[in-house]
Amino acid sequence: MNNILTAIYSKFSGSALSSAVGGRIYLDRAPDGCQFPYVVYSIISAVPDDNFKTDMDNIYIQFSLFSDSEGATEITTMYNNLKTLFDNAVLTITGSTNVMTSRENLTTMTEEIVSTSGTQKLKHWAVDYSIIVET
Repeated sequence: MNNILTAIYSKFSGSALSSAVGGRIYLDRAPDGCQFPYVVYSIISAVPDDNFKTDMDNIYIQFSLFSDSEGATEITTMYNNLKTLFDNAVLTITGSTNVMTSRENLTTMTEEIVSTSGTQKLKHWAVDYSIIVET
């Protein structure tokens, strides 16, 4: 699993998405008090998909986009940058072959958090991708 996480993080490097969030891209959880906007990515599940010829895994990754901007421009720019980066992407994964990468779902939410400056509203867009790898 480490190799796929490394491949995903490498894909972010130097991208428009990384620039849009000031490089604030985190695995599983953002640090407390993190500046907005930022991206968190997590493994949702990994399902073996063996077809008697090859061993494959279908790995579901969720990218959570967070913005505290009241307008839609920041979050939609992040979303479009993510799509450009990962829709049908070919990831370089050490020890495996990336067979397919596809966007599966988008869920949009608004949330309230309590910070040192008070209650703050933010946008949270969760984007799910299926990444099939042959091992």
